[in-house]
Formats: sequence, structure tokens, C-alpha cells
Amino acid sequence: MLKIKNLHANIDGKEILNGIDLTVNAGEVHAIMGPNGSGKSTLASVIAGKEDFEVTEGEITMDNESIIEDSPEERAHKGIFLSFQYPVEIPGVSVTNFIKTSINESRKAQGLEEMGAKDMLKLLREKSELLGIDRKFLSRSLNEGFSGGEKKRNEIFQMAMLEPKLAILDETDSGLDIDALRVVANGVNTLKTKDNAVILITHYQRLLEYIVPDYVHVLHNGKIVKSGTKELALELEEKGYDWLKPESVV
Repeated sequence: MLKIKNLHANIDGKEILNGIDLTVNAGEVHAIMGPNGSGKSTLASVIAGKEDFEVTEGEITMDNESIIEDSPEERAHKGIFLSFQYPVEIPGVSVTNFIKTSINESRKAQGLEEMGAKDMLKLLREKSELLGIDRKFLSRSLNEGFSGGEKKRNEIFQMAMLEPKLAILDETDSGLDIDALRVVANGVNTLKTKDNAVILITHYQRLLEYIVPDYVHVLHNGKIVKSGTKELALELEEKGYDWLKPESVV
């Protein structure tokens, strides 16, 4: 599904990604861990096409097709979803209207007609019930006055509605209490299928107690310096990151 080869990227001339190699197949969950400043959120942003970053070398392909020149919108239409670390508030735009617009823009890009009101309402009802979301929540302005947990739950709801091929969750556990964390994790687990994939970016092993990854990768100075299974996350929890060196590539 997603293949990254020798990816280098910088912002304002400062190199942050320094040769990333990563393959994510359908049906897999990959966790990206690492200390602050290691490049985790930059990697998420570069995959999603955020224009603040300049790719200077390397390749990103989705379904064997290069997306390196694609805009964020084009990548979204191809099935890449990014859950933001700090979701933006949009006063006056309801959760429902935002999602309707997103779905229909994606359908338009694929040459499809807009989803009819009846089908849209049915889908909204099904996904909100699946994730235990109150209908009143859907009429609120997007993220305005939302708690941290509500913002993250809303992003999982968007993911459920858009049904992306690749969901990138950038520190979605940041600031969540244990109940909110379980809600988010249950949503992600419910939405996993053999046809989609998830990249989890996190500092903490606690999220991985609820969403079990197939692979764990550790970033250090913009490179993946170690990869393993969920046991690697437990080792990191015990030892921290200081014992890892860039030359210890596995």
C-alpha cells in the first residue's frame, strides 16, 4: 500500500527526515515512536503532503503510484487520512456539514455523484452508533469548545465516515484520560479491516495496550533506527530512548 524509500525532508533549510524507509501493507498497524524532535510528526505531515516541508530526496508511493507531487487534497482523495495532534476549531461549521462536504469532495474527485441526503443520513447514523456518539454532538461547531477527548473522538468519527485506505493518527492519545483513550482505541479497532492500514504516532506504550501494532518503529534524528514487534514498545517503556543509537539499525 504505502512505500517510503530514502525519504529526506526539511523545513526552512533544516533537515528533519534523514533517510526514512518504511513499507505499510493493507491490514497492518504500525506504531512510530521516538523522543521529542525525532521527526515523528514531520513524517506524518510529509506523507499527508503538508506544504510547510520540502522533500529533497526519496520517494513516497501509494498503491504503486508516486504521490510525491500530489497536493494534500489529492492525497486525501486517494485515501490518506491524517488525524491532527491539535485539531483546529471552525466556528459556524457543524460536524455534520464538514463531513458531508469532505465526503462529497472526495466523491467528486473520483468522478462520482454527490451522496444523496437519505444515504448520508443513514451513514451518519450507522457510524455515530458504532462509535457511541450522541447525535447532538454532530450539530455542534467543529471542535469549538470541545474537550481534548471530544476532539479526538470527532477525528475518529471523521475517519469512520471517510473510510480511508491509510489512517495516520498523530499523537491521538495526547492529553487523553483513560476513558477517552479507550473510546478512541475502540473506534480504531472497530474500523480496522484487511483492506486498510493504520500508522500510530505516539510517545507512550499505553496506547499500544489498546491498539496492538503489528510493527513498532523507533525514530531518532530523522531515521528509523530500530524496528520490532509490540515487545519493542514495552522495552522502550522500561529503558527509555537513550540506549538507542542511529547505528543500531535493525
